[in-house]
Amino acid sequence: MPKHFSEAVWVALLAGLLTVPILGIQIQVEGINVSLIGSPLPVLLAMAAVFVARLLQAPLKAVSGLAHIIQRLPRPVHWSKAYRPILLGLVIVAAVIWPFTASRGSVDIATLALIYVMLGLGLNVVVGFAGLLDLGYVAFYAVGAYGYALLSMHLGLSFWECLPLCVIMAAITGCLLGFPVLRLRGDYLAIVTLGFGEIIRLLLNNLDDLTGGPDGIGNIPKPTLFGLEFARRPSTEGGTTFHQFFGLDYSGADTIIFLYLVALAMTLLILYVINRLIRMPVGRAWEALREDEIACRSLGLNPTTIKLSAFGFGASTAGFAGAFFAARQGFINPESFTFIESAIVLAIVVLGGMGSQIGVILAAVALTALPEVARQFAEYRMLIFGLVLVLMMIWRPQGLLPATRPRLELPARAEALR
Repeated sequence: MPKHFSEAVWVALLAGLLTVPILGIQIQVEGINVSLIGSPLPVLLAMAAVFVARLLQAPLKAVSGLAHIIQRLPRPVHWSKAYRPILLGLVIVAAVIWPFTASRGSVDIATLALIYVMLGLGLNVVVGFAGLLDLGYVAFYAVGAYGYALLSMHLGLSFWECLPLCVIMAAITGCLLGFPVLRLRGDYLAIVTLGFGEIIRLLLNNLDDLTGGPDGIGNIPKPTLFGLEFARRPSTEGGTTFHQFFGLDYSGADTIIFLYLVALAMTLLILYVINRLIRMPVGRAWEALREDEIACRSLGLNPTTIKLSAFGFGASTAGFAGAFFAARQGFINPESFTFIESAIVLAIVVLGGMGSQIGVILAAVALTALPEVARQFAEYRMLIFGLVLVLMMIWRPQGLLPATRPRLELPARAEALR
């Protein structure tokens, strides 16, 4: 214990020395006068957090080992499979009822979290199942968003008409990216995808006549319910709004709740499709590619087709989410699709556990909803975000809820005979 205590003290002092320029010094501007002011409280809090984390490292490792032993114990498989649909149904019912009892702000934050859940599930296919590191995932997100905005603006198509077209456009873009990087893997693949994401953002920023350039595109129509608009007045002559059709008083909360329910339905659809795919031969091929590309090729599988299918499906999911993002925001510009968005989505996949869908959902909610709730720590958001990533890599590199993979264990008697 004294050894761990002394190490924790030294690490805390080092953390305090490193965080003084970041947290302890602030720039104060009064007219033309610029001065530096300091506050020791943020530095002391950072030192205390690092000290406690270092001191508890050994006990947490012991607890993690115990949790691993507990996971290997036999479980009532038939019981869990029998009650899993009931539990899933209760969760879905609770998610549908919840927005009618919550505040508008909470429902809006939940809608944003669902967008990142969709993005995380799509990238989880590329990174978690196929093992292809994609740092330009935000490019497909932008294709879906701008696709819906341009189609609705120039062709007058509704959200539901544009949604499949946006999915197809994003999937084609993903396949076009997949062709040049078929022979790349690892860091080289990450660099190329990162460059592709920046190319898309720069194109959106410079094609003023088509995309509006830095000014973006506004007045993007929101989804409708069988042609009924969720607005105070119809946008077209002869149109009907939701509250007029049902004889209700207009409420701005109706739009927020409807967008949340649409996002929830889209998320459930993506989950259903992914669960079906990973049980099909294409899902098994993704996992084989992730484990060993050479062994995958030796089994008669075509890595080119597998990579293209993974890129295409992941991109189509991002286009799916991008179209809804544009409809929810009503305004988009290239600054909504920077590299930090790709980094956040990748962090969601890593924190949740690569290949784990439940873990991705929990990580997306944690990384999007919690910072919005704790706004008093908004200026330290990226610092806390980085600290959480470092701690996760130290204590739980496999993620919050790692994917369970089937394994075959020899009986004790067979092992004794060997």
